[in-house]
Amino acid sequence: MKILLRPALILLVLLTLITGVIYPLAVTGIAQGLLSARANGSLMLHDGQPVGSALIGQNFADPGHFWSRPSATTPVPYDANASGGANLGPTNPALAQAVQARIAALRAADPGNTAPVPIDLVTTSASGLDPHISAAAARYQTQRVARVRGLPPERVLQLVDAHTERPFLGWFGEPRVNVLQLNLALDAMPK
Repeated sequence: MKILLRPALILLVLLTLITGVIYPLAVTGIAQGLLSARANGSLMLHDGQPVGSALIGQNFADPGHFWSRPSATTPVPYDANASGGANLGPTNPALAQAVQARIAALRAADPGNTAPVPIDLVTTSASGLDPHISAAAARYQTQRVARVRGLPPERVLQLVDAHTERPFLGWFGEPRVNVLQLNLALDAMPK
């Protein structure tokens, strides 16, 4: 029995050190050295205080801010502990009602805007936490934000264009805008 027990204990200690101490320390060290901001949650700061993450959407309801894509997490919007889609199919009446209610809210907030509502402003993402909206969705909201803040629409549009992320390698994906980054830049704009 001693012949089997001693090598087993040595192997247990050795593998515990390698997989439980050395490997995690190495991965953490590499991540902190090469990708520090991402390794620490891609936190966004305002006046030196963290206000959110560039990776998780936030609920903006003030008409003077750009609104995010609707969140599918309930009861709290953008709750990372409840990540997941709404799982409503395209023929589900509940989805049609939710979309119509969101369109009505957008129209009520900006009655003069008769442009077609971009789909990502009225439907949730697969995770329910998407921090981005399409460039079209940001442009759709430009007139409302400019009017509420008393800014020239062209100035707000320039801000949207400056915060539009291009497709990866110019090919993969669509132009998109991180809503938290855009709203922080909007709040920092002199009037």
